[in-house]
Parts: sequence; C-alpha cells; structure tokens
Amino acid sequence: MIIEIPDILSTEQIAHARRRLESADWEDGKKTAGHQAVQTKNNQQLPTQHPVAKEVGQLILSALSSNPLFLTAALPKEILPPMFNLYTGNESFGTHVDNAIRTLPDGRRIRTDLSCTLFFAEPDEYEGGELIIEDTYGSKEVKLPAGHLILYPSTSLHQVTPVTKGARLCSFFWIQSMVRSDEQRSLLFDLDISIQRLAQAGPDNQAVNDSTVQLTGVYHNLLRQWAEM
Repeated sequence: MIIEIPDILSTEQIAHARRRLESADWEDGKKTAGHQAVQTKNNQQLPTQHPVAKEVGQLILSALSSNPLFLTAALPKEILPPMFNLYTGNESFGTHVDNAIRTLPDGRRIRTDLSCTLFFAEPDEYEGGELIIEDTYGSKEVKLPAGHLILYPSTSLHQVTPVTKGARLCSFFWIQSMVRSDEQRSLLFDLDISIQRLAQAGPDNQAVNDSTVQLTGVYHNLLRQWAEM
C-alpha cells in the first residue's frame, strides 16, 4: 500500500524548517549507509544528533501525531526520529531496500514496516530526484509538493533518480506498525475510510448508522486480532 498524505506541515512550518535546514552543516550520506547501500548512495545527510535535525524532527513528529490519515494508514507503534537528506549536482541513490531493523535513540530496536519521505522543496525547484517505488503493480514515480508525505512498505525496492538541477530537500524515517502485515493494514485502512464516509453520509439514517456501528465493531475486532503491542 502506497499512500500520499498531503499537508503534513503548513506553509509557515515548511518555510521555518527550510531556513533551519539550509543553514545547517551537512555531511556525506555514505557515513550512515549499510554494506549494500554504500555502493549506490550519493547524497548529503544531516547528522542525527544535529540540533536542527532534532528541532525539525520534533516538529514533524508533533504534526504526525495529530494527522488522522497518517494514523489510519500507518497504525504506528514506534517512529524512528526523522532524518534529513539533500540531493544536488547529479546526486542520486540507486535501487535498494531499507534495513529491516533500526535502533532508536534509547537503544531499543524497531522493525521497519513502513518507510516515509516528507518533501521540503517544491517539484519545480529541482529537476530529477523522483522517488521510484517498485510495488506489486510496477513502478510508481513520486515527486510531491512541499509538506506532503509518501508512505510505503519498507519491503519495497526503491531509488532516487539523479538531481540534475536545483536541490531536493527531504526528511525520511521509518515506522514499526502495530500491524506487521501490509495486506492486513491495507484492509484495515480501506475499512476505516469506508466507515468514516458512511458516518458522514448518513447521520440521519438509522439503517446507515446501524451499519456503521456494526462495521466499526468489525474493524476493532480485526485490529484486536492482528495488532502487536
């Protein structure tokens, strides 16, 4: 399941974050690459302990915690603190799959079920830099407006094409979901969205209200069965 989530951050928040990020000290992205990724990773990255990374990362986490679409789609159990990358001058990241396990700042390890990319630059500010995600039905090319986020299974092969002009500035991070299976999360997402639409469409229709209550029960019973706490 690949889901675009618009307007995670406001225009004002994006502008503030960009000012902070653009004035920060960046390092070679290869420093944090694994054995496989170091062969194909060619970008710049903000050190995870950099004060700007922590500040803007907290801004993102706060926004995510109150975004209904994100919560419905991800069912997050743990979120790795957001990281930040920058692509300029023909930099790219070749086809790879994300590491299955990541370590939280407190030393606990999480399973990466979902990968996220949050865009800080507008699509017309740079050429190239598309995020290409391979899924069951082929390749999906992603290049979103600033403030928008793409959520996709961490099992997916993906790449970032060369940025031939301008600069691509993004945040990226991983989520361990309460529901490990992408198929089960997809079913729960579709069911939850349908329940919300029914609730909005039939507030004065008793038959619709009864169906909404019944389907809500089905949703929570499935979540109760599938969730890992």
